[in-house]
Amino acid sequence: MAEDIRPDVCIRPYGAEDLPVLERLLGDPTMTLHLGGPESPEALQSRHERYLASDPETGGLFTIEVGAEKIAAGWVGYWESEQRGEMAWECGWHVLPEFQGAGVASSATRLALAHAGARRLHRFVYAFPAVQNEASNALCRRLGFELLGEAEVEYPKGHLMHSNEWRFELPLGG
Repeated sequence: MAEDIRPDVCIRPYGAEDLPVLERLLGDPTMTLHLGGPESPEALQSRHERYLASDPETGGLFTIEVGAEKIAAGWVGYWESEQRGEMAWECGWHVLPEFQGAGVASSATRLALAHAGARRLHRFVYAFPAVQNEASNALCRRLGFELLGEAEVEYPKGHLMHSNEWRFELPLGG
């Protein structure tokens, strides 16, 4: 897996300085096309505060950085979620347009999967990209996730999204 990670891509814990990148990702109609539309400034501030207060024991939320300058390119994360009757990790990612199509999301998600696997808590990681989100579904395929079918998931809160259900088995189980 490490051989597929771009050497200029890294992840670091989400921090107070990351609100501007969150605003660009979730406050823009184009960036949220498959996610129910842009969030209001108040909702983004609330999400930012939740991210800052999140418990590292129940997941990991990371800012993706690219290049020697460590430019914030998006976020990737995983969190605990009950799936198919057992506790598992659920993951997601979001990359700014200028970094899309260059292996940044793949590299960052591989790093996050390795981080989740090192914790040895859960056997599986699930992802739920919208059915029509071709790029995110292609990423799941490329990373070795197994397509289990389609599902209705709530994201953001109060909005049902028609998604593909993907599952990745962590090495050596959880």
